[in-house]
Amino acid sequence: MTVTIHDLAQWRARGQKFAMVTAYDALSARIVDDAGIPLILVGDSVSNVLLGYATTVQVTMDEMLHHARAVARGSRDALLVGDLPFGSYQTSVEDAIRNASEFLRVGMHCVKLEGGGQPSIDVVRALVDRGIPVMGHLGLTPQSVNALGGYKVQGRGDAGEQLLADAHGLAEAGAFSMVLECVPAELGRRVTDEVGVPTNGIGAGPHTDGQVLVLHDLLGLTPGPSPRFVKRYADLASKMSDALQLFAKEVAEGAYPTDAQSYR
Repeated sequence: MTVTIHDLAQWRARGQKFAMVTAYDALSARIVDDAGIPLILVGDSVSNVLLGYATTVQVTMDEMLHHARAVARGSRDALLVGDLPFGSYQTSVEDAIRNASEFLRVGMHCVKLEGGGQPSIDVVRALVDRGIPVMGHLGLTPQSVNALGGYKVQGRGDAGEQLLADAHGLAEAGAFSMVLECVPAELGRRVTDEVGVPTNGIGAGPHTDGQVLVLHDLLGLTPGPSPRFVKRYADLASKMSDALQLFAKEVAEGAYPTDAQSYR
């Protein structure tokens, strides 16, 4: 049975924590879904994880819809979250409604958007009023990396009070959940305790209702150093490299294919 936004509220009420993982294609979505992960985010992180862009700012709505369609075809039970990319909801409420509607049309169950403050609150309220469930996103908002001056922890000091106020505003506007990214653990706890909707942490400490990671990060597929909040649960990059080198070696030596891989 497909997970719904109401399940998250019930899990929160009984203290049941939950996981959310990104997926960008049908095969990954099927693997994540079969593993029992209840939420799949078609994140704008596809921009730098798969498409080779420098930041998430560069991915387009058309590209996001392409990946959302694939994920919808591969998933069976997970709640599917479409990440509204930069420029798809900041320009006007009308643009936000049109683009969010496209996500639902291709199989997403809800959308996510970044930022607090009145403009975001107005968009959330407009979408919810039209039957489009919305997940908020506060703290480090990668689409605002140019304004933030880089990928830095957010919500320290007085900024934490503003983030808490933004969280209340998003919840009051109808957001069913929100992501808290790269904020102090104590702030993650305060938002989770004080705001009446489920929270999904990524670098927000252990007190949020759920945790979200990029699939390629947790599987050890992304090169270079990881952010502090990432735990690599596997090292698939090295395993893939070993397999590819062995394949090339066997081809060069004439050891592949054998009769077992040939037709008679």
